[in-house]
Amino acid sequence: MKQYGKVAVLMGGGSSEREVSLMSGAGVLAALQSKGVDAHRFDPSEKPLSALKEEGFACVFNILHGPFGEDGTLQGALEALGVPYTGCGVMASAIAMDKWRTKLLWKGAGLPIPAFELLDESSDFDAIEKALGLPIFVKPSSEGSSIGVTKVKAAGELRAAFEEARKYDAVVIAEQFIGGGEYTCAVIGDKAYPTIKIEPATEYYDYQAKYFRDDTVYRCPSGLAPEVEAKARELALKAFKVLGCRGWSRVDFLMDEAGEIYLLEANTSPGMTSHSLVPMAAKVEGIAYEDLCLKVLDTVHVG
Repeated sequence: MKQYGKVAVLMGGGSSEREVSLMSGAGVLAALQSKGVDAHRFDPSEKPLSALKEEGFACVFNILHGPFGEDGTLQGALEALGVPYTGCGVMASAIAMDKWRTKLLWKGAGLPIPAFELLDESSDFDAIEKALGLPIFVKPSSEGSSIGVTKVKAAGELRAAFEEARKYDAVVIAEQFIGGGEYTCAVIGDKAYPTIKIEPATEYYDYQAKYFRDDTVYRCPSGLAPEVEAKARELALKAFKVLGCRGWSRVDFLMDEAGEIYLLEANTSPGMTSHSLVPMAAKVEGIAYEDLCLKVLDTVHVG
């Protein structure tokens, strides 16, 4: 594994997703070390990125989640330092972190998305509730892991959900509920992996269901008919390419009761915890967690 040189596994950071990143990072670090890679923990909240050069790191496996690690900021800094890294570049990372602009790009490219409205202080909340129908999901545009998300189920509750979401971001989205099931599709390189159906025991796929609960059911293969599975993978690849993604990402989508697919968001630094979805899809393809980490590491790039 000498071809990789000294590898920094970037984990932790200062975002609201720090704990999840530390869990992901611990898994990746152990996997790379088990394969003989000279991999080391690197938390940018503990030391400056300039230490990457000073300490002789050849490349970075980025497993930071949320702002700074996933929004193009880190990627721009690594580009300036000339340090190769895994995952999407500056533009795709910045856009994918912003759910609103992601939706605008996908809509402009003719890809299917749920109906949505932007919320602010002057919004006519009653009119938006009527237009989108109940329930409605309200979410900060640039947060991950379902942080700040509310499912509005009763008339008159939209404003309170807006107030909660804007604690995390100035841009807040109200999104149409699509009730036929939640799915995800991992993309690594130019290949879309088997889709996964997510069945949370909670009201929706929230932070606890994603990372800590053991009663969330994941179905992979997802049980979609072969032609629908093929369409979902094709849409995930298109969504990935429209955003300018590279390396790896995870594209989440919803399905309605009629079997129509609606793209939800892209995650350019997917989780790699014991509950995470990319390792699950890779396993179905016969790729062990350790080999998946090497496959991602093989995508390191600058520019």
